[in-house]
Amino acid sequence: MASVYTVIMAGGSGTRFWPLSRKARPKQFLPLAGDGTTALLTATARRVESLSPLSHTLVVTREDLADATREALPGLPEENLLLEPVGRNTAPCVAWATHTVLRRDPEAVLVVLAADAFIEDEGAFVGALQTAARAASRGSVVTLGIQPTRPETGYGYLHAGEVVLPGDPSVRRVRAFVEKPDGPRAEAFFRGGEHLWNAGIFVYRADVMRAAVGRYLPDLAQAMTEIDSAAREGPAEGARAVGRLYGGLPNVSIDVGVMERLEDVLVVPVSCGWSDVGSWQAAWELAPRDPEGNAVKPSGAPAVLVEARGNMVVAPEGKVVALLGVDDLVVVDTPDALLVMPRARAQELKKIIDALNTRKDRAL
Repeated sequence: MASVYTVIMAGGSGTRFWPLSRKARPKQFLPLAGDGTTALLTATARRVESLSPLSHTLVVTREDLADATREALPGLPEENLLLEPVGRNTAPCVAWATHTVLRRDPEAVLVVLAADAFIEDEGAFVGALQTAARAASRGSVVTLGIQPTRPETGYGYLHAGEVVLPGDPSVRRVRAFVEKPDGPRAEAFFRGGEHLWNAGIFVYRADVMRAAVGRYLPDLAQAMTEIDSAAREGPAEGARAVGRLYGGLPNVSIDVGVMERLEDVLVVPVSCGWSDVGSWQAAWELAPRDPEGNAVKPSGAPAVLVEARGNMVVAPEGKVVALLGVDDLVVVDTPDALLVMPRARAQELKKIIDALNTRKDRAL
């Protein structure tokens, strides 16, 4: 099989886990799941190491996150760190990484995933990626579909169709990409058994994606050709071309710009305990909890919980946080900000961010 390269998308605005995360420290740099000490970005790179070591791993992130990324991945070659001068969604990110890999290995297969997800069963996950890479090496564009564990309204879905190889249900066709459903549709998807969560993980041969971008996003393809030509002259020339052209690239996701327009996409279903760790509610669900359902980070912190149930508490090391007679709260204490909210309203944290933005608050 062709060489496999992994592309880790590691941007982020740092708002979903405010006040622990900030613009200068988005959630991929936080130990929000797993062993409680490893940053999500570090865990992501380690997870796919058997497929592609750091020499074959590219990280696309913002220029101002370069040092934090180097700290999280100290073995990452400098030429594998692609620094965006401005955020332009995932289609430019994917196209840039694809052209970068093509210059090194025209027959390479790429695995594209986000930096900030959690996987409980890493063996099942890597096995699904290996299956997807084999299918992609034959020229297909492949995605991973997560077997739903509940009727979730916060994720997009994939409608899985017929099995590609008779007798082998591990690769199926994608009938349609489905936007986030309302409650009744999510319930029907969950019970129907034909819909999978769209985790935004794509596997493809580099030349196949280059052709798809050229077909569906010609302006992006033209800019990437210019960047590619400059990069062949040397790193400095390539960096100058990125600085000159990147801000004018279309602000579109790879899903909308390419994947949903392709005529033939395959999916590998997998059950691996995947979570996008998208809110404090998700962090509570993934964290170790006491018999009363309370989760405290860091583990072993001196929290005092009396007649309190179902709370998420995050505090600086050594600081005592005491809760009495309250249930299902999120309490996050940092040196310059304190958050208290009902856990059930974790998805509404954006209201706080909007209010802080109005004030131009430095706590962002």
